[in-house]
Amino acid sequence: MRQSTPMRKIYAFLFILLGCGLISAAQVRVAIVAGGHQSTVIEENELPNWNDIKNNYTGRIGFHTGFIADIAFSPKSKLFFQPGVIYYNKGRKYAQSFDPPVGTIVRQQSTQYINYIDLPLNLVLKFGQRTKFVIGGGPYGSFFYTGKETSQTELNTGVVDSEENSDLSVGNQPGQYRTYNFGVNGLVGVEFKGFFITANYSRGLNDFYESTSYIGSFRHQTIGGTIGVFLGKPEKIEKKVLDKDKDGIEDVKDGCPDEPGTAATNGCPDKDADGIADKTDKCPDMAGLIKYNGCPVPDTDKDGINDENDKCPNEFGVIRYAGCPIPDKDGDGVNDEEDKCPEVKGTRQYNGCLPEEVKKEIIEKVNYAAKRLQFKQADAVLLPNSLKVLDEVAKILQDNPDIKLSIEGHTANNGYFDANMRLSQQRADNVKAYLEKKGISSERLKAKGFGPTQPVSKGKSPAEVALNRRVELKLSY
Repeated sequence: MRQSTPMRKIYAFLFILLGCGLISAAQVRVAIVAGGHQSTVIEENELPNWNDIKNNYTGRIGFHTGFIADIAFSPKSKLFFQPGVIYYNKGRKYAQSFDPPVGTIVRQQSTQYINYIDLPLNLVLKFGQRTKFVIGGGPYGSFFYTGKETSQTELNTGVVDSEENSDLSVGNQPGQYRTYNFGVNGLVGVEFKGFFITANYSRGLNDFYESTSYIGSFRHQTIGGTIGVFLGKPEKIEKKVLDKDKDGIEDVKDGCPDEPGTAATNGCPDKDADGIADKTDKCPDMAGLIKYNGCPVPDTDKDGINDENDKCPNEFGVIRYAGCPIPDKDGDGVNDEEDKCPEVKGTRQYNGCLPEEVKKEIIEKVNYAAKRLQFKQADAVLLPNSLKVLDEVAKILQDNPDIKLSIEGHTANNGYFDANMRLSQQRADNVKAYLEKKGISSERLKAKGFGPTQPVSKGKSPAEVALNRRVELKLSY
């Protein structure tokens, strides 16, 4: 995922900074920090009505947590270098009411929540003995971690239209959030007995976002408080260059300082030369991969196809289906290679086909009925004409008590995936409920929504897209 690379860069960067700050007599401590804050977005633009609407934006109450290093420049120094890695909630909220309504809209509200990994690089002065007054500041770098946008529109009819996006686009184009952010921050507070409390302020110096509809500047600002706890006591770090096993790797960097090893395995032995130290290699005599703890690629289901090439690694399969079992599209327990009716849910007794009791004309009637089902637009409410259609289906089921019916809801792929999945399930459930109301046993009915996952048309025209909005009725014995 996009966050993993920045995280690796963060830790590598912090490690370099810590190393550069250490000298032979330096004092180093690490503290866990946490606190609360209010974040706001400082926005500037040339919108003609900006002064009328900017007060509708308010801050986001959030929290931050992480750790900092406390590095003295000398044993008696009052000046300290404090780099850190801190998770931060940032963003803002918007809310506006309309009285009288604007058209049919009486209220709008939204959130723009973004979470970051911040790397503050502060210089801090400490005054006093047991209780110390601290003040400091410096630049910070920030990396996009996660985010979420929500919006709600309340109409005068009482209907509330809600949207949510938890997969924000990251990049340098309009409508995208920037991967990197930087700014300045400051702190003031007190430190005593291994604890400290500070008030904090930060201000972004570059835009974290670019609007798609207008030109503007968007920069973060936070104000809050932090509590920190130092772990252990300061330790003196002395620079030593020792290599007891003479493998060319300093003991301080050597994972096995008493055994000659290689740089690839951090100084530890590696008999099979696969780049994985023997002490962590579960197959030390057989070259393997890191992700399999030094062993070759496994074959979990023992079907002769290794898991990396096996699309169904936990099911015994065959090569011609990429390691998966022979498919059974209609789910009747008869695989497609043996099923004489692979598109119709039948029985093994009839080689995957429906028994003779289910006549072809009955199937055609039910399929014809399914094509006539209609719902209220963007809703699961059945239209009146659809009730007449379902009355016909109920009559067929009543006349054929051995028949079972699968009700499958489908949608087009426009809109949000989760909303489409819910809508398709609700429509299938409503059809099932109506048939039950007409006296059909629930044990004979099965309802499932597939959303946009099984399109019958991949076209882009309105007519082609409309083909994917459907309810299918499938008979079985």
